[in-house]
Amino acid sequence: MLQNTGKLAGVTLFITGASRGIGKAIALKAARDGANIVIAAKTAEAHPKLPGTIYTAAEEVEAAGGKALPCVVDIRDEQQIGNAVKKAVDTFGGIDILVNNASAISLTGTLETPMKKVDLMLGINLRGTYLTSKLVLPHLLKSRFTPHILNLSPPLNLNPMWFKNHTAYTMAKYGMSMCVLGMAEEFKGQIAVNALWPRTAIQTAAMDMLGGEGVGKQCRTADIMADAAYAVLLKPAAFTGHFLIDDDVLRAEGIKDFDKYAVQPGHPLLPDFFLDETSPEGLVQTMEEHGATPAFKPASQAPASSSGPIESTFDVIRASINEDVVKSTKGLYRFDLTGENSGVWFLDLKSGAGSAGAGEPTDKADVVMTMDSADFSKMFAGKLKPTLAFMSGKLRIKGDMTMAIKLEKLMSWMNKAKL
Repeated sequence: MLQNTGKLAGVTLFITGASRGIGKAIALKAARDGANIVIAAKTAEAHPKLPGTIYTAAEEVEAAGGKALPCVVDIRDEQQIGNAVKKAVDTFGGIDILVNNASAISLTGTLETPMKKVDLMLGINLRGTYLTSKLVLPHLLKSRFTPHILNLSPPLNLNPMWFKNHTAYTMAKYGMSMCVLGMAEEFKGQIAVNALWPRTAIQTAAMDMLGGEGVGKQCRTADIMADAAYAVLLKPAAFTGHFLIDDDVLRAEGIKDFDKYAVQPGHPLLPDFFLDETSPEGLVQTMEEHGATPAFKPASQAPASSSGPIESTFDVIRASINEDVVKSTKGLYRFDLTGENSGVWFLDLKSGAGSAGAGEPTDKADVVMTMDSADFSKMFAGKLKPTLAFMSGKLRIKGDMTMAIKLEKLMSWMNKAKL
């Protein structure tokens, strides 16, 4: 772990979304130096699924050695932000650092994303970041400490694969990054403006909700982002306009052992979005180099079916399923296939000894997968990597993502059957 230096003692940080997760971890790291923390977040009352409020976070900040100011703030509301900024200045005498952490996510396609969700993501991620920065900037310019804005946003990667499956989310998240690009140049020499993004998935309550049970062991803890943010916030004003990755920052600080940041040391890690080389293939390679879990790796290579049609693929699927597979999966799948052998197929791994075939499933599917029929056969034969298929848009998934990942087990068994 990166050791505290005490250099943030008496410094005031305004952190959006600091009631839990990465925002709270950054707050606690700074609090150990004796910093003042403005906790600007919506959660005044406990959420049934997401633990923590601005008040419980404030208690933790105080216990860590800092001073806390909890403020109920919806960063889409200009008046609420303005009130919190004024309260911060009245309480602590100014603001030295702004951390734009608050964010909303929906990994859905254009037709599946209601405008309410689009407005939420653009309102929080893009507009909220811009608005909060605008209202805090006058105080940063008066700071006696080296002033910083740090946005929790990714590098601006224009590979279309990062837009194809969730255009609205990507636009909203990249809006935060564009604030870095513009404001770093606009306030060069006065304020350091940078972006920070994790190399891997970070365990938070929100990630547990998105990824389902068991996703935590594929993650690093929020401490890695807190340590990286701390290192960045101690940089001079000339260090600006950078799109930083957490472990790169810490490596430059002399950190060599990253297992201590893993939820389960030694377990393969799930790579984060927006980081790739030059192609979807490059992304898969990068994921594997960083230890992608078996759920994100293809089954071992095996010769493809000689007949090729979807019927032959389902013959092997039927031969590969049994009661044990059903007990370990408990899922109902629907496949909407396009191309030369288009049609609707089902795989019932929820009842009895399991079944599979053409037509609609007898009940509502837990997972609906849409892809070209030729790619479908290749994927079940082990010749098309599920990760590559999903990331490149060849495979679209609706429903329970955890259940979709379980299908990997069947692919492994099918390879044993020498499809």
